[in-house]
Amino acid sequence: MINLWINGQHKESLSHRTSDVINPATGKVIRRVPLASRQDIDAAVVAAKQAFPGWRDTTALRRSRILNRFRELLEVHRAELAQLASEEHGKTLEDAAGSVQRGIEVVEFAAGAPHLLKGEHAENVGRGVDCHSMLQAIGVCAGITPFNFPAMVPMWMFPIAIACGNTFILKPSEKVPSCSLRMAELFKEAGLPDGVFNVVPGDKEAVDALLEHPDVRAISFVGSTPVAKYIYETAARHGKRVQALGGAKNHAVVLPDAELDFTADAIMGAAYGSAGERCMAISTVVAVGDVADTLVAKLKARAEKLVVGPGDCKGVDMGPVISAQHRDRIVGYIDSGVAQGATLVTDGRGIRVSGYESGYFVGPTLFDHVSTDMTIYQEEIFGPVLTVLRVDTLLDAIEMINRNQYANGTAIFTASGAAARRFQHEIEVGMVGINVPIPVPMAFFSFGGWKSSLFGDLHMHGMEGVYFYTRTKAVTTRWPEMTDKKVSSLVMPTLG
Repeated sequence: MINLWINGQHKESLSHRTSDVINPATGKVIRRVPLASRQDIDAAVVAAKQAFPGWRDTTALRRSRILNRFRELLEVHRAELAQLASEEHGKTLEDAAGSVQRGIEVVEFAAGAPHLLKGEHAENVGRGVDCHSMLQAIGVCAGITPFNFPAMVPMWMFPIAIACGNTFILKPSEKVPSCSLRMAELFKEAGLPDGVFNVVPGDKEAVDALLEHPDVRAISFVGSTPVAKYIYETAARHGKRVQALGGAKNHAVVLPDAELDFTADAIMGAAYGSAGERCMAISTVVAVGDVADTLVAKLKARAEKLVVGPGDCKGVDMGPVISAQHRDRIVGYIDSGVAQGATLVTDGRGIRVSGYESGYFVGPTLFDHVSTDMTIYQEEIFGPVLTVLRVDTLLDAIEMINRNQYANGTAIFTASGAAARRFQHEIEVGMVGINVPIPVPMAFFSFGGWKSSLFGDLHMHGMEGVYFYTRTKAVTTRWPEMTDKKVSSLVMPTLG
């Protein structure tokens, strides 16, 4: 049985509700996790609030040193964290290790806190008057994270919040709690004071308690668009700042001049890696001009060679999806695509993996001749289903993407600099790849989409993450000489 992590130690939940943690490759329960109650959330907030003044007043340099020790421990335990992620999510060990590494890169960025938290200064904004700004911590912050990246997405949030002097409460998905709890242990080992970082797995009760708690100042979220909208509206109504990242329908545009073998290989990883359970997965290919037939043939040949199986077995390219319910949901989308007239090129339904018959597997699925009015185009499937749409021109592709409600990520494959430049300029999407299929920015840039893929003003990590977890204070200073005459005025001062 897993426990909560509150005030620097494992704590039993005050709730009597629990949830099964299941290995999706076997369908078997591997551990049980408590579902945090409102009382548990209250306890975590109390611990974080009490720890805040001391942590806020700790110098940025000392915070940075603890973050660097945490990073070192993450490196040492990277394989362990990858194993936990693979076991609870189902993704391959190699994919899990890569996602842990991308999380570690955010910790590396956050360790630059002494530089990141520097304000601005202007001398002589008026006669004998200087002005400077400061970035200050806001208090208790909370993160609500999804099942698909048990280590990486939490590390998009809490290292930066903590580096900025805040305390943090992490509510990971109850389906994949172990990475978050292990990171809490490692953070304490690195020297983090008790109460600065707390982990409370749970469901909607825990989420609502965080959204409504008067002492929680900021909420970060990654998940589906309907939930992101709910998080944003509820938290904002309770006076909190919010960044809520929602769903996606990421398009890859392929022009006739693209190098098709390279392109097909890139799309394979982007569409079917992590069984398509990525907010940055390519789920839609837009084939421009006469490239479609050749491209689809290449995609089909590669998809049919992918090895599906448990994530911890060598040679496996794609693991299971997260649950039996999600598997059935994906199969339902495939059924709808067939019923609505799309051409099913490769069918992933009914796949069986020897020795893992109870696992939640869906094979790589490829549709051609998809239209924009079909359900498999309009809705986020979040599984290993790739659709191909055909258009005549690059302008047609741009207009199609810009009409879509989602605007998380997109990519273009081309040898034309002019076409790429036009695409990146005109496309209304938050993250763009040029011959890069999954354009997830490095930690020192910011991650986030547009339109229904983001609710809130600031993206995650990078400097936008720093600004989200801080408040700006401007200070205007004058040091008059003793001989200066005292002048009283009711007129609005004009310092120049």
